[in-house]
Amino acid sequence: MESALETVDVKLTTPLVLEVLHRLRFDEKTAFRFFTLVGRREDYHHEAESYNKMIDILSSTKHKVKQFRIVCDLLDYMKRRNKRSVPVDVLTMNLRRYTENHLTHLQKFSKKKKIRVKTKPEINALNLLLDALCKCCLVEDAELMVARVKSKIKPDAQTYSILFFGWCRVRNPYRGMKVLQEMIDVGHAPDNFTYNTAIDTFCKSGMLKEARELLGFMKTNGSTTSSPTAKTYSIMMLALVRNDRMDESLKLLEEMIGNGCLPDVTTYKEIVEGMVSCGHVEAAYGFLEAMARTGYPPDIVTYNCFLKVLCGSKNREESIRLFEKMTEAGCAPSVQTYNILIEMFFAMGDPDGAFDAWDEMDRRGCARDTDTYCVMIEGLFGCNNATDAMFLLEQVIDRGMKLPYKKFDTFLMRLSAAGDLRAIQKLSEHMRRFYNSAMARRFALNQKRKSTSLRGK
Repeated sequence: MESALETVDVKLTTPLVLEVLHRLRFDEKTAFRFFTLVGRREDYHHEAESYNKMIDILSSTKHKVKQFRIVCDLLDYMKRRNKRSVPVDVLTMNLRRYTENHLTHLQKFSKKKKIRVKTKPEINALNLLLDALCKCCLVEDAELMVARVKSKIKPDAQTYSILFFGWCRVRNPYRGMKVLQEMIDVGHAPDNFTYNTAIDTFCKSGMLKEARELLGFMKTNGSTTSSPTAKTYSIMMLALVRNDRMDESLKLLEEMIGNGCLPDVTTYKEIVEGMVSCGHVEAAYGFLEAMARTGYPPDIVTYNCFLKVLCGSKNREESIRLFEKMTEAGCAPSVQTYNILIEMFFAMGDPDGAFDAWDEMDRRGCARDTDTYCVMIEGLFGCNNATDAMFLLEQVIDRGMKLPYKKFDTFLMRLSAAGDLRAIQKLSEHMRRFYNSAMARRFALNQKRKSTSLRGK
């Protein structure tokens, strides 16, 4: 085609090029070759109409995913060559086609579940583009894009939320609050998640005063869907703890309970974990006592969360102290409590402490579960006590307990290193009672794929 066009003595004009492109509209590769070839000629220069036609062909092809990269390159080429900017209607058309391609699964789901999609394809495409820009920290470009197409496409609540989260991502809460205020002015009510993100952004930026003011705004002007929750208060309380403002944190706790916002397990866990990570262990105890005085005593789940944080930091003394406080408060330890303690003792190289916790389970009448045996066996193998580990493994087999498949693999490797063929055979026969050969083969293939992918990375 290139050599044939070079021999033809025809004066190229924009209408002629548009007609040829129209004839080649179903063969985008040939059309793009022709478009590129005539664009190199000295006696002809592409106008905006020919660019728009070529973009229309590329974005209308069945290979939309592949050709949209070329569309972006064309737009960039026009910008660098100081060509006239693409009209808004052309950009909207491209966004709509892009959306129709990438949101097909959403439309099918809506039809299947009989759900109406209330937004137009253009706003879906615009939000998709804005989300990509904000995730790349190009928030100013995203705002500029909204300003350019606002006359054609009316932004919805998701549009403002995307811009707001974008400013939060780049740690610019002031610009984010402007977007939030504009969102409220145009009649869109921010939800609770949006407010929580704003407060979290203020706290991480050290702007506790602004976060406190926003919390007050939520209580006075917020709707039913945006009123402060336990999550909102926990974010604020953690920020106060990290800035050594414990008194204000406890006052905020009283304020939370006074407003009828009841703390849940997540609130306990996050606040206690934040206090311990900042080194305020005594303040964490004070928090639990304050909750008990206000009529919300911590339960076993809360104590286990606190204990897990202490054990994770290998704080033996505080872990035992918490265990004693828990029993004094009348909260009976659960099997998860002992599992956490046993794991901590083995991690600290103290098998005697693990055995003490193991024996105390019998004294308190706490039945051991599968995780207890797994933690104990792995810990014994880890401290080179294969004799006791194989003894407990024999108990597991004799009692017919179903171990997780990954534990089977780990224990077989340990037994193989110890050279105990009889135990290997017995464990393999026990494994066949719960797992068939097909499942074992599938598990082995999945593990192989994971190891291969990790090596590739």
